[in-house]
Amino acid sequence: MPSIALEVEHAPEDVITSALDRFDKDRIAISFSGAEDVVLIDMAYKLVGTSFNVFTLDTGRLHAETYEFIEKVRDFYNVEIEVLSPDNWDVEELVREKGLFSFYKDGHTQCCGIRKIASLERKLADLDAWITGQRRDQGTTRLNVPQEQVDTAFSTRIHEITKFNPLASWVSSDVWTYIRKQDVPYNTLHDQGYKSIGCAPCTRPIADDEPERAGRWWWEQEDDKECGLHAQNLAQD
Repeated sequence: MPSIALEVEHAPEDVITSALDRFDKDRIAISFSGAEDVVLIDMAYKLVGTSFNVFTLDTGRLHAETYEFIEKVRDFYNVEIEVLSPDNWDVEELVREKGLFSFYKDGHTQCCGIRKIASLERKLADLDAWITGQRRDQGTTRLNVPQEQVDTAFSTRIHEITKFNPLASWVSSDVWTYIRKQDVPYNTLHDQGYKSIGCAPCTRPIADDEPERAGRWWWEQEDDKECGLHAQNLAQD
């Protein structure tokens, strides 16, 4: 299967078009959660109408505004959004053994693994490719993100998964210029100082001069700020 040359930067719309053309409709999806992802949805909608798939991960601990945002995007584009939930037995076991806020003591890895990564693994088992909103300027773990890559974190020996990052070369101002010019819906938490939004207990508003992901897992080191969805970023550092 031919791939986009990683050393050449392409317009995000071209990456999305190539991705949707190369993979069967039911075997590729956009991963949706934040401002970057709704830009991808807007671009895909203008390219192919509603002929694309979207999924989002509901950890059970998102802000109320995030749930409202999901519904706003669903209604705005008239697109189906598959909401993936964690296994309730695994969540109950974690809470029973460690309580509701264990991540403040022993890190976010286990909680994210149960509430997010397990759901993503189940979804990717049915896909050959996914499209994400990763950008290189989001933090130290994403400095080398290409527009297209083999997803080494979730591929197996018999099932290779391709990951597309159409906005890899964009910066935050590019995202927000697009959102405002195209009148794209966004999470209202951004108006309250949240630059990057995850689960409610693990996200806080930050100052204008702080790095974009400084409000995520703020009690941990900057070079560890990946929940596992993009674990290969850590391996490539």
